Amino acid sequence: TGWQVALRSRSIYGPYEDKVVLSQGDTDVNGPHQGALVDTPNAAWWFLHFQDAGIYGRIVHLQPVRRQDGWPLMGVNGAPVCCQPKPIPTPAQKRCAPQTSDEFDASTLGPQWQWLANHREDWCSLTARPGWLRLYPQLAVEPLSRQPNLLLQKLPARSFSVETLLQLSPTQDGEEAGLVISGQQSAMLGLHHDGRHNRMVLRTEGGLKTLGAPVSSGSVRLRLELQAGGQCSMAFAEGETFVTFPQIFHAQKGFWIGAKVGLYSIKSLQDSPAGQVDFDYFRFS
Repeated sequence: TGWQVALRSRSIYGPYEDKVVLSQGDTDVNGPHQGALVDTPNAAWWFLHFQDAGIYGRIVHLQPVRRQDGWPLMGVNGAPVCCQPKPIPTPAQKRCAPQTSDEFDASTLGPQWQWLANHREDWCSLTARPGWLRLYPQLAVEPLSRQPNLLLQKLPARSFSVETLLQLSPTQDGEEAGLVISGQQSAMLGLHHDGRHNRMVLRTEGGLKTLGAPVSSGSVRLRLELQAGGQCSMAFAEGETFVTFPQIFHAQKGFWIGAKVGLYSIKSLQDSPAGQVDFDYFRFS
């Protein structure tokens, strides 16, 4: 919740007047404040602000600004507007959006990816197997939401599905890798090596659940579907048919940030040599 206040004075020493120049009004844009006034070359003024959207994080809005009685009144009559012509008209061009899906064809990670903690260079490689992302497992920590080597992205839409294909090459008991939805609590769908077999597991703050018989190979596809509001379901496939975990997980926002989705690779033994996991792609739809 919140609103934007402007203060003005004839002198830097005051006295000051104050006025609410942007508030939610009858819109669904809650808490429009904490932004910045910007001007364009054609002498127009605009206001950048955020909206706290829970699991979707802080969404940036751009509002037109007009002067009224010497005050910078924002939006339409002081309330946010959802659609408005661009500040500076440009020639017709295709719509652009931040990167999301990744085929891992580059030699460095794209700007859409974020590590949960300050990363080390030996956590991953895009050159060890060109066209694949290789993650090296790091020692698992509790709670899962604090695992430092989670490789994450912001949620790209209100609802979406994301799929990846991984090949696990473990050398020790307890190596595991897969998909993660991360926030104050996290859920992970992964391939877990129990010393003899690879098994599909769903890992949440409430514990570890194993699904069915051992996976016959180290290569599986994983999928996560998120519905508007945050309800998540997870599935895996060795062949063409996906098997869905019956457990539903509700995404939760993080601390001052939204939920995030991405990849993980962990191990349970500290000193023993570990293997790796390779991801072929990470695709949203």
